[in-house]
Amino acid sequence: MLKGIAASSGIAIGKVYKLQAPTVTVSNEVKGSVEEEKARFNAALEKTIKDIERVKEVASANLSEEELAIFDAHLMMAQDPELASQILDMIDGGNSADYATEQVSNMMISMFESMDNDYFKERAADVKDVSFRLLCNILGLIIPDLNTISEEVIIVAEDLTPSDTASLNKQYTLGFCTEIGGRTSHSAIMARSLEIPAVVGTGTILSECENGDMLIMDALAGEVFVNPSEEQIKEYEAKRDAFLEEKKALQVLKNEKSVTVDGHEVELAGNIGGPNDVEGVVNNGGEGVGLFRTEFLYMNSEADFPSEEEQFEAYKAVLEGMNGKKVVVRTLDIGGDKKLNYFTFPEEMNPFLGYRAIRFCLDRKDVFRTQLRALIRASVYGRLCIMFPMIATVKEFLDAKAVFEEEKAKLIAEGVKVADKIEVGMMVEIPAAAVLADEFAKHADFFSIGTNDLIQYSMAADRMSEKVSYLYQPLNPSLLRLVKMTIDGAHSQGKWAGMCGEMAGDPNAAPLLLGLGLDEFSMSATSILNARKIIRSLSKAEMTEMAEKAIHMQTEEEVMELVKSALNK
Repeated sequence: MLKGIAASSGIAIGKVYKLQAPTVTVSNEVKGSVEEEKARFNAALEKTIKDIERVKEVASANLSEEELAIFDAHLMMAQDPELASQILDMIDGGNSADYATEQVSNMMISMFESMDNDYFKERAADVKDVSFRLLCNILGLIIPDLNTISEEVIIVAEDLTPSDTASLNKQYTLGFCTEIGGRTSHSAIMARSLEIPAVVGTGTILSECENGDMLIMDALAGEVFVNPSEEQIKEYEAKRDAFLEEKKALQVLKNEKSVTVDGHEVELAGNIGGPNDVEGVVNNGGEGVGLFRTEFLYMNSEADFPSEEEQFEAYKAVLEGMNGKKVVVRTLDIGGDKKLNYFTFPEEMNPFLGYRAIRFCLDRKDVFRTQLRALIRASVYGRLCIMFPMIATVKEFLDAKAVFEEEKAKLIAEGVKVADKIEVGMMVEIPAAAVLADEFAKHADFFSIGTNDLIQYSMAADRMSEKVSYLYQPLNPSLLRLVKMTIDGAHSQGKWAGMCGEMAGDPNAAPLLLGLGLDEFSMSATSILNARKIIRSLSKAEMTEMAEKAIHMQTEEEVMELVKSALNK
């Protein structure tokens, strides 16, 4: 049994699919007769062509004709009779299929790379891609591709990038398990959005299993079993069924209000990464969208920044899908560990503290203006709120808001209909913004506290570093004080304060946040109904008294004990 971190609740039982590039080791050891080696090559070549056609077919749902042309180039290369005949000639000379393929491919790569013509130089990369796939097929190695999974599996990887997670197909992905990461890593956050069970930070899962092995993943306890016994499978099938029944039982709260026993009402909203996530929020009784992470629209775009029209359609779909309920859209939050295929960020010693989020948008106003125009145009389809990420100074917020006002005025002048009221707010994820919240509230319509970054910046601890993970302390009194400053600052100007970091969906944090006066809790859709159950069992007056005690404590452990004793009463 492997121990990890339960990052997205659930239990998964299924076959392993390793998301790990294979290591190709070529040998000139002939495994059979010349005819057998030729047959091995021909079978692998046929499979390579079918693989490329399959990848192209899957990709055609998301890519333009121009972008799909790369697969046509690969097919042309794989079907080139000259490539095949040279390899078959080498096999006739007594070489193995894999050795012959490597030698001929390397010769062609060198030939293309030496040419003066840029077009032909670029073909060298095509030969590399095709020959790598061909060699893997000759050697019986699996090239992982999330887009081509066509059976139910549990993904096993060192880690999943945000774009990996965004391309997971819920139909076939039972869950995923990684070697590194924590509850606030982007892959974990996306897993909760997609309602896919996940265990992260196992340390050694890749070396413990092979493709096709059976896996039990208990993403409630953070435990993973490789090749379990029949008895274990039956035991966990029962646990899975019980978990699903419990989830089903919470559905009675779907249309209930999020109101305390003494009549105080709050709003429970969902975090989403795109239009497809709206259904999860609605099905789990979400009273709005508290965070639409628009960066995935950019990360899923292969060739360039998404156009105004592409973005408009996505924002419109979400607003219509929420049927008049509030939708808070975060403008582009790229940089740090979130990269783009078509834009190179500068190399920085610490990219999390560098050129990212609003800093990038204020520098690249062309990109920013396109997004704002799309948002403003979509505003007539629902109740839109726009918030800017990683605001550090009042000037930054005012500069960003000025760009918004300029684009809104331009659209109105063009005769485009826009909503009468669009709230413009900001993320509070930098301690400087929390401390100055009362001043920011004079200009912002609302705050949304991003605790994932607020905690790591307050503690000077990278949330992805296992060595300092003990400093990720959502209930530390210092963090609670920053949250209180933010909420009080908003309320001093008659504005509302929400929270869209993972802390908002933490059952241990809910009583404290209620007591601190938080107006809106935004979380993964799957956490909403359980949070509603907790809120409806609490007294606002009692939680306010408890929160006041908590902010005057010294350690997170003391706060945890306070919360436990209060809830036990």
